[in-house]
Amino acid sequence: MQALKEDEIMEQLRNPETRRSAFTRIVEACGEKLYWLIRKTGLTHDDANDVLQNTFLKAWTNLEQFRGESKILTWMSRIAINENITFLNRQRAMNQISIDDADTFLLERLKGDEYFDGDALELKLQEAILRLPEKQRIVFTMRYYDEIKYEDMSGILDTSVGALKASYFHAVRKIESFLTEDL
Repeated sequence: MQALKEDEIMEQLRNPETRRSAFTRIVEACGEKLYWLIRKTGLTHDDANDVLQNTFLKAWTNLEQFRGESKILTWMSRIAINENITFLNRQRAMNQISIDDADTFLLERLKGDEYFDGDALELKLQEAILRLPEKQRIVFTMRYYDEIKYEDMSGILDTSVGALKASYFHAVRKIESFLTEDL
């Protein structure tokens, strides 16, 4: 997030008169990063926007619980990932898709997304990523695409750095295997 002064924002969030404008600054500063964090897990543009809106709504309604023990972007990222998981679980349930078939479902939706402009190789990479278990997929996308440090991921995902490194390592191996299986 662009150097929003955390202390200044926290003070404004606590004041009912400045809360709305402070939250607007957070939305403006975090919106694009959160959108891509959500989108890179395999959601379409429209679905990612829906999850992003739910993230902002959940953050706004839970501002009272945010004590500033983590950075604002870390807190918002945690909400976004939880909302993403909730959305994916709801989609699987609504479409009566088993967890084993979820990657195929997401891939077909991605192929049909008018905003997806990747070539065949990018589609193959996305397919490999979607085949990963949910936790590995999230860790891989955060580390590979956004280059988020393991320490920061640990705060977002509430997982140890060692477990995150192991998840990333296994994800990379699975993706490499998938991408080279036809060679």
